[in-house]
Amino acid sequence: MTQIKVALFTGNYNHIRDGVSLTLNRLVKFLENNGVNVLVFGPTIDKPQVDHEGTLIAVPSVKAPGRPEYRLTSGFPKKQVRELENFDPDLVHIATPDILGYKAMRWAKKNNKIVVASFHTHFASYLKYYKLGFLESLGWKYLKWFYENCKQVYVPTPSMAQELKDKNIETDFRIWARGVETDKFNPGYRSEEWRKNNGIGENDVVVLFVSRLVWEKNLKLYADVINDLKKDHSHLKAVVAGDGPAMKEMKELLPDAVFTGFLKGEELSKVYASGDIFFFPSDTETFGNVTLEAMASGLPCVVADAPGSKSLVDHEKNGYIANISNFANVRKALEKLVVDPKLRAKFSKESLERSKNYSRDVINRKLLNDYSEALVN
Repeated sequence: MTQIKVALFTGNYNHIRDGVSLTLNRLVKFLENNGVNVLVFGPTIDKPQVDHEGTLIAVPSVKAPGRPEYRLTSGFPKKQVRELENFDPDLVHIATPDILGYKAMRWAKKNNKIVVASFHTHFASYLKYYKLGFLESLGWKYLKWFYENCKQVYVPTPSMAQELKDKNIETDFRIWARGVETDKFNPGYRSEEWRKNNGIGENDVVVLFVSRLVWEKNLKLYADVINDLKKDHSHLKAVVAGDGPAMKEMKELLPDAVFTGFLKGEELSKVYASGDIFFFPSDTETFGNVTLEAMASGLPCVVADAPGSKSLVDHEKNGYIANISNFANVRKALEKLVVDPKLRAKFSKESLERSKNYSRDVINRKLLNDYSEALVN
């Protein structure tokens, strides 16, 4: 088992720092530390944001239309194919069902290789944010073909598996949750000095948002709910941590908010722990790494009724799951926590306890066991 070779295909590994690239880099580090030989195929740029793990074979790519910070793979040239053939993997793991993923699938089938896939990005749900909803049915047809050609498909939550099953995708779904490093995200990083330096008073309630600033994270709803609640609750303070193409518009929507920009390391830990409520209305998450980090930092959470988030938040136990199509429902859920410090403390304690179930090593070892089953059975 420790000598297996895995070829990992992904549309995002080092060129941009987000949940997908970080998850895959952590996986590769874990696999290599456990004797697995990994070769990664994916796009890159001259100055990537991530100092990647393992060996990356670059493939051609182009800037994504309207989102130049992302790359779209455009092929799998003969040179890279030869690299793959020389590596001769036991297992082909496809993380992105893009052009590269399609060609990797075809190569694996032609060469009688076992194919597994992981589901990271809810691409179909993104379409509505770019006025491309008419393509959704076509997208699901492709995904059905793609995932049904995989021996195993790793999804981050049972609810995500159920959503794919509801789309009539029939395959062997396995749960590969995401993990959190509780030594890096915990309430001990809370800083009253940081709050004071950012104009946050002792009795103010910080409603935190952490993510890349892109519209598919439902940024507009976050801003609208915050602005409406501030009319009645002047002690509410919005803190937005992250950067992205929507930054300028978000600053216009929330002129009184604290915008930290992109953070990492201890600065990010400090911002999480210095918040009071985590509000994340994104309905495009397959898991929600930021929600888990907020929970580990001891924050009660208000999240969208979406597959990823609702697998982490237990409604009325460590937060609220809100119907984001109902503005009043979202506002009411957040307001309950804004006005009630005892409720925040109760939910905070529960968030902290639930986060302890997500050790990265335990989760990735389970995936390694799934690899073993795929190879044997």
